[in-house]
Amino acid sequence: MAKWVRPTIDTGFHIDLDWWQKQKRDIRLYLSQALCDECRPLFHEMRDVGEVDWVDPETGEVRREDALWSALRGCCSGKPGYVDANTTIVDGVFRLLVSNGNEPLTPREMHKYLPQRSPETILRMLTGGTVYLGIRPVNPS
Repeated sequence: MAKWVRPTIDTGFHIDLDWWQKQKRDIRLYLSQALCDECRPLFHEMRDVGEVDWVDPETGEVRREDALWSALRGCCSGKPGYVDANTTIVDGVFRLLVSNGNEPLTPREMHKYLPQRSPETILRMLTGGTVYLGIRPVNPS
């Protein structure tokens, strides 16, 4: 039987894409709402947007990824206001995970980008019994 471990401020969280499918929700619609003013007109017809090549700057690995995700990560996340003091915890965490390529981040790491929220507050929000925007702890291997 698997042992359940309570998440801590050092537990990695990611966006569980399966959650979006199971909930019959469209992550692309949510991603489009986070686009900056410069990118928004480029994606007015989301159904016509496909995938693009993304090159990992550290490893040189090339991956295919959704163009919306790529725009958020490559352009929008660098703009002022992408995540600021007025951004809700859940939206801020979601946007941080998108800008990080959905690589896991811990509440301690998230706090660096959401300094108005303590790591403990971030953890409480992410583990309060409701899954918001598919943000879940990464399953330990």
